[in-house]
Amino acid sequence: MWFLFAACAALCFGVRGILYQWTSQRPVDRNLLFVGVYLSGALISILLNLHAGQPWNGGIVFGVLMGLFSFAANASLYKGYEVGRASVVAFFSGLTPIVVVLAAYLLWRETLGPMQLIGFSIVVSALIIVRYRSDLQSGRLSGWQWGLLAMLLYAFTDLSSKQSVLAGGSLFPVLTIMFATGTLLFFLMYAVDRIRKRSGDANARASNPPLWSAKRTLLWGMTVGLTNIVGMVLMLSAYEDGITGIVSAIAALNVVIVLLYARFYLKDVMSRQETIGIILALTGILVLRLAS
Repeated sequence: MWFLFAACAALCFGVRGILYQWTSQRPVDRNLLFVGVYLSGALISILLNLHAGQPWNGGIVFGVLMGLFSFAANASLYKGYEVGRASVVAFFSGLTPIVVVLAAYLLWRETLGPMQLIGFSIVVSALIIVRYRSDLQSGRLSGWQWGLLAMLLYAFTDLSSKQSVLAGGSLFPVLTIMFATGTLLFFLMYAVDRIRKRSGDANARASNPPLWSAKRTLLWGMTVGLTNIVGMVLMLSAYEDGITGIVSAIAALNVVIVLLYARFYLKDVMSRQETIGIILALTGILVLRLAS
């Protein structure tokens, strides 16, 4: 079942990516949007736990780390997009499964069988091919450090998630703490940004397009957060019995969902490179399924 959970998590995160892509074309306050995303996750986790009655044990401390690393990873990713080349940042941040599988071996002596290693390598190759752009070939690596930092922080998020499972942390309490931590941190970022803008140049503020209202942004963020909380529930469920590196690699294939959306809904032309990457991704999933 863990393989199915991981695949469904990738689907949920892919839908989340589509919603993020759509939202990026709208005048929204990004920090407030993430407040809504994380707040939705916290509230739903609380409601689900009221029904499930799971205990608040010591393992929930890893929820703080998950929230902290998730917040820092998202902040690093968007900082990279702001100051560097999006293709470069996306390429480095997409290599998270490599860090996860190496760290899982060092921390828990978790190894892959021969067929699993082949499947994992195919999936990672697919991620590299899909995210590789001419900017990398030409040496224009602006923003690489932010992409590298995001890669490490996303890996730490995955590893903290696995450790919460190993420590016996209850699913919904862990997610409540994670999303509450993220909500607080993004709200602080939002508040600081508001203060900075109020003290800034009035002419500079007037030149910017009007943003969505705070209420509209928050409610939309909470709507997007539904895909996030479902994805996290599925991913943590996959970590209970699944191999950490493989779960991380499968979840990272959410980028394929976004590419398919861009091709068939937005009518973007898919390059040969992206087509090869998608075929490799599907092949890798098949190999991993047979090996698991």
